[in-house]
Amino acid sequence: MATITFDQATRLYEGSERPAVDSLDLDIGDGEFLVLVGPSGCGKSTSLRMLAGLEEVNAGSIRIGDRDVTDLEPKDRDIAMVFQNYALYPHMSVADNMGFALKLAKVPKDEIRKRVEEAADILDLRQYLDRKPKALSGGQRQRVAMGRAIVRHPQAFLMDEPLSNLDAKLRVQTRTQITSLQRRLNTTTVYVTHDQVEAMTMGDRVAVLKDGILQQVDTPRNLYDTPVNVFVAGFIGSPAMNIFDAQLENDGVNIGGVIVPLSRSELNALKAENATTATVGFRPESVHLVSQGEGFPIVVDLVEELGSDAFAYGHIGSPGSEVKVTDRPTIIRVDARRPPTMGSTIYLQIRQGEEQVFSPTTGLRLE
Repeated sequence: MATITFDQATRLYEGSERPAVDSLDLDIGDGEFLVLVGPSGCGKSTSLRMLAGLEEVNAGSIRIGDRDVTDLEPKDRDIAMVFQNYALYPHMSVADNMGFALKLAKVPKDEIRKRVEEAADILDLRQYLDRKPKALSGGQRQRVAMGRAIVRHPQAFLMDEPLSNLDAKLRVQTRTQITSLQRRLNTTTVYVTHDQVEAMTMGDRVAVLKDGILQQVDTPRNLYDTPVNVFVAGFIGSPAMNIFDAQLENDGVNIGGVIVPLSRSELNALKAENATTATVGFRPESVHLVSQGEGFPIVVDLVEELGSDAFAYGHIGSPGSEVKVTDRPTIIRVDARRPPTMGSTIYLQIRQGEEQVFSPTTGLRLE
């Protein structure tokens, strides 16, 4: 086990105008499960590959424990990587796949067998040790790939979208297994995914990247409740936060003809920017239904009933109005047993203190 430190680590590909990873500063604690998340092309996999030694670091440095590994070969970094495509040898048995790295390292056969069987017991693979990968399901193959990493007893596990090839149900099951396994082994783990639900459910902390730049790193709860900017607010959460620009008034913002009050500090910060609008956000669950005249109107376009949950999709405005405050539909969580009907108009209030207000100039959240 070890800490991991990215110190202004930068990766610039030849011919590219901007770095794929730009001055990444990130400290990962000993035994921590840290998730790197962001949209495609944000630099998360490149960051992981820099840590693994598979990508050159053009500036800055990377440390594992007390060692500067910036220029070390991958084999000298004492890390184990789990890939998206499993990367198993089809002609080898499960046991041989799991122990292959130890065999290359000339570990005695008895020790290899002992470590393989220990990992197989942890991953519930004992009955499959003599099978070939083609005889296994996708979830079992992924567990074999995990076992191959475990037997090496590395300082850190690096996982690059290991669940993306699995179906939805198996993904949920396997992510639970990976999280439980990491807690049991207490090995420092860096996990890359584009799926923010995976990130929120698995990580001790989550680092959000965009265009190669670290936006925010924090616990899942803090990312959800206090996103640092509009991008993080819109990216974290499923369904996503409702975000739109609203006209600034003396005491608040105008949403659908209704003034939603803002705090004095938020109003002062916006006035200091000479802003005429504010970027406002609220979570689907941060509203409650009120009577007409008490809140802003939502015309319901669609209702998704999910059993224990229900979500209404609509647009802010009066019935028959073509004016839509935002390009995206407004999403709210509604009573699953008494959802509104499509085409109806409902009236909402944002719960006090649960609105998010962002600078229209910088996109940063106003405290």
